[in-house]
Amino acid sequence: MTESESSTTADVTYADLSAFQRDVLIVLRRLESSDEDSYGLAIKRRLEDRYDDDVNHGRLYPNLDELVDFGLVERGEIDKRTNRYTLTTGGLSLLQAHADALTELLD
Repeated sequence: MTESESSTTADVTYADLSAFQRDVLIVLRRLESSDEDSYGLAIKRRLEDRYDDDVNHGRLYPNLDELVDFGLVERGEIDKRTNRYTLTTGGLSLLQAHADALTELLD
């Protein structure tokens, strides 16, 4: 994918994301607020707790990759075998805007 073909956070709205991708963003935010590292297995465990069901690696990692491509998540290294996933400023802003819209709706 070339730079001109890739999406940016300006192109992506909360509604553009699948429910699973939205849940990944929420889980990442919760992991970042805890003492736990936000690596793939930790994300998988949190999603499984949320869904009370198994989450397949073949579902998780392609969605993480897409969120990285969208500019909502950043991938870094914990070590040579383990990636750390963190929300970008754009990812956090997208979550905050959705939270604000829900708060306004419920007030």
